[in-house]
Amino acid sequence: MAKQKIADQIDLLSAPANAKAKPAHNGKATAQSMATRQREISVSEFFSRNRHLLGFDNPRRALLTGVKEAVDNSLDACEEAGILPEIEVALEQLADDRYLMRVVDNGPGIVKGQIPNIFGKLLYGSKFHRLRMSRGQQGIGISAASMYGQLTTGKAPRIISRTGPKRPAHYYEIQIDTAHNKPQVIREEQIEWDHGKGTQVEIEMEARYQRGKQSVDEYVRQTAVANPHLTLHYTPPDGKSVVYERSTKELPPEAQEIKPHPYGVELGMLMKMLQATPHRTLQGFMTTEFSRVSVRVAKEICEKADLKPNGRPKSIAREESDRLFKAINATKLMRPPTDCIVPIGEELLLQSLQQSVTAEFYTSTTRPPAVYRGNPFQIEVAIAYGGDIDPNGSIGLMRFANRVPLLYQPSACAITRSVIDTDWRNYKMSQSSNSLPSGPLIAMVHMASVWVPFTSESKDAVANYDEITKEIRLALQECGRRVGEHVGRVKREAEAARKKDYIGQYIGHIAEALQEILSDSDKKTKDVQSNLKGMLERSRS
Repeated sequence: MAKQKIADQIDLLSAPANAKAKPAHNGKATAQSMATRQREISVSEFFSRNRHLLGFDNPRRALLTGVKEAVDNSLDACEEAGILPEIEVALEQLADDRYLMRVVDNGPGIVKGQIPNIFGKLLYGSKFHRLRMSRGQQGIGISAASMYGQLTTGKAPRIISRTGPKRPAHYYEIQIDTAHNKPQVIREEQIEWDHGKGTQVEIEMEARYQRGKQSVDEYVRQTAVANPHLTLHYTPPDGKSVVYERSTKELPPEAQEIKPHPYGVELGMLMKMLQATPHRTLQGFMTTEFSRVSVRVAKEICEKADLKPNGRPKSIAREESDRLFKAINATKLMRPPTDCIVPIGEELLLQSLQQSVTAEFYTSTTRPPAVYRGNPFQIEVAIAYGGDIDPNGSIGLMRFANRVPLLYQPSACAITRSVIDTDWRNYKMSQSSNSLPSGPLIAMVHMASVWVPFTSESKDAVANYDEITKEIRLALQECGRRVGEHVGRVKREAEAARKKDYIGQYIGHIAEALQEILSDSDKKTKDVQSNLKGMLERSRS
């Protein structure tokens, strides 16, 4: 969430300690007394009091969120630097309600001067203003984890980073000045570190470790599934390490940054862009600040808006901006470029699912790119059926956005809703009204986009845009048909085998009856019996 949006949502009613105001005679506040209590609230201060918005609402979830934010940053950094990621995640229990989270990567490292800001300042990062697929978007995650550790333990996060084997390793202990949203460096020094390059983050926090669906264990497992190019070393509190080996040595193609598409820009943003642009003509502004706007299209938009193409953007008033906005939406434009998103791909989806789940049937599909509010996205679905999958109860559903597992708020997510709204009875599955289907099936649904419309800052659920739910259902239906065909084929084969076994039981009796009728010899009866068995085998092959 942008800083302005947060400010709009907050009631600015906190007062400085030394504020003095003359109260009204009746004891009620006056405009003057209220004015003395009004002051700006920093982003850090707001989220320190509302940390549930970021996924730190209880100790169990806080541990998962802290690990997720650190791993997301590591994966993004490695991929952007063209490095096959190798990440270590370790959890150490220090007391009944206190854990140490450690995440180490082999990425490019962090420049010394940026370490305090990245870990000690909220809404600070490089991804918010870039239209390209990435895991982190808001510049909140890892600094929020630092703040949570600081609030619950009083301990400063510890960071080590090195940008190359011949460069020094920098050690930092950083706290957040929540009143001003600024980092406070508690300790800084150069140290010896046995990693050639990369970053290590240690955060001590109030937390609770539990196994199960919404656990760090499950997050790590699903992260390995969605990132087949990743090798992940995981050590839970019991010390029993698990290694998830990469299934491919090829990095995903680099997602390209694109310019905003005109259909995704609202009126207020358009007005802001007009005032900020360095271009001297409206035509130049349209063709360079947006994607898919050619000179011809720019002139067409200007004509519909009754504006001159060579007019100055900065001189366009609000009413003229409104006409321009309506003209843009009334003009047919090409869809935005799609090289800004990188799906996992059908083949790698299958490989990852096969490594994670033992089943009898696998299938996957990647839908063509689609668009919502000018933002390109792609939906992928992979399904595993039968085998070792538990046939009792609801199916297993794994939700992902930009290769990140979504473990909380399933009922609020467009992915879950789309699975429920799909009629799985058409595909030989049982399903009650308004519920997930039942049976031995695991479905993996992945949304890749330049801007995933999460329902909250904690990034747990995808919002219900019609364009998104439509694509999810189409992908589910495509895979569902294949599952239905497989289930039907298995049932037919089972029925044929049952009939074969049934008929086979009577072949001997048939041969003996023929012997009596035809007065055949014992040898001929045996030959008849053998021929009947051969005919039965051939009839079912």
